[in-house]
Amino acid sequence: MSTLFIDGRWTSASAGATREVVNPYDQSVIRTVDEGDSADANAAIRAARVAFDDSQWGEWTARRRSRLLHRIAELLQRDRAEIARLETLDTGKTLVESGIDVDDVTAVFEYYAAQAESDPGRLVDAGNPAVRSRVVYEPVGVCALIAPWNYPLLQMSWKVAPALAAGNTMVLKPSEITPLTTIKLVELLEEAGTPPGVVNLVLGPGDPVGSTLVESPQVDLVSFTGGLETGRSIMSAAAGTVKRVALELGGKNPNIVFADADFESAIDYALIAVFFHAGQVCSAGTRLVVENSLHERFVAELVKRAERIKLGNGLDSDTESGPLVSAEHRAKVERYVQIGIEEGAWLLAGGRRPEEPALSQGFFYLPTVFDECRSDMRVVQEETFGPIMTVERFSSVEEAVRIGNDTTYGLAGAVWTSDTRKAEYVARKLRHGTVWINDFGPYLPQAEWGGFKRSGVGRELGHAGLAEYQEAKHIYENTAPEPQRWFAR
Repeated sequence: MSTLFIDGRWTSASAGATREVVNPYDQSVIRTVDEGDSADANAAIRAARVAFDDSQWGEWTARRRSRLLHRIAELLQRDRAEIARLETLDTGKTLVESGIDVDDVTAVFEYYAAQAESDPGRLVDAGNPAVRSRVVYEPVGVCALIAPWNYPLLQMSWKVAPALAAGNTMVLKPSEITPLTTIKLVELLEEAGTPPGVVNLVLGPGDPVGSTLVESPQVDLVSFTGGLETGRSIMSAAAGTVKRVALELGGKNPNIVFADADFESAIDYALIAVFFHAGQVCSAGTRLVVENSLHERFVAELVKRAERIKLGNGLDSDTESGPLVSAEHRAKVERYVQIGIEEGAWLLAGGRRPEEPALSQGFFYLPTVFDECRSDMRVVQEETFGPIMTVERFSSVEEAVRIGNDTTYGLAGAVWTSDTRKAEYVARKLRHGTVWINDFGPYLPQAEWGGFKRSGVGRELGHAGLAEYQEAKHIYENTAPEPQRWFAR
């Protein structure tokens, strides 16, 4: 089956190129997919442009779009087992994680199904009874939706659901490394009754597919989730056509633990914060910040438990963490471990590939813990995006806040304490888009997600996530016009 979807038809790449999608557990080929280029991207853009400007899609009522989103949610649950398996094969994450992802994606479509029918328009008091002044919200137009490889289905759903709810058309570009669940999602969108041209799918690398989408004057908005450097390039390229951009660019997220925190819960969540999905999470709490008086006991227990984490095939029920996504990414993680050692951090656990023969074909790396870290270390400041935990110490609330904010990123953070007032103070002071108190990691479809500083521009989820895909229009109606005689002479 062809794997590009343009103007309501599944098609092969125009140049005939293909790519093998590899299972990171054992490097076996899962599937061969079409690999598009600029010609395919431009064809998809044209289809989306026509569907927005000239088709019946623009006449769909909010209620009809809502029913479409509800139907997509139903289909996701119908095919939950198949989708979860695809996500595990593609990314290496455990099957349990993938199943949770499908449920979360379903919740996002359900949320925006409800939002599609909520009219945010409003009347404006013009101070003149003869004037009817109102603000209405309309779709932005053609959207380029570019998703990362770590949560391919989830991150794409955060873009597709609000874009459809608002009435836009779109071109989807998943990571070329993990395209399989996005292909499946588009199949479900087609089955649900999405009109031709409204949703288009082009597989391929950032250059040329992504760059074509970003630079095209026919694209009105680019939503991208991924790395900082790529985000900078997208922002720069989009400036040429002054199109809207929404960027989620990762983080270096502090997990602050005070001595009065519940020890067992804080330990458990500290491990999850870093080693869930092998640390390949933009909001991972890789930067553990522990109060001095608790440090020795806390770190000793962390190391003991980190060394017991079971790596393996994500399809095996006893696997706790899977492989990294590719050989290239594992090499990047290994470079950061070497940098940490050279900078003087104390390597207490991991720092190497596992020795088990059963894992030798996969892109595995042991859960790694560095102690006695400083804020000026690269391994502390830069997003390693792997199973690497760095540990810093603090002795006062003010120092904990200072360390937590000592980063160019600002995506997420957490504070652990039994003191409610202290928790609230730290949460208010941290310059991060999401702050958890005595927890780490959960998100809600109805609550905005995004970062301060270099973690990005704009928000996903919540009402603001819908607003990203809308334009505000002011309609001013004079119901009793009279000559002004301004130029009476």
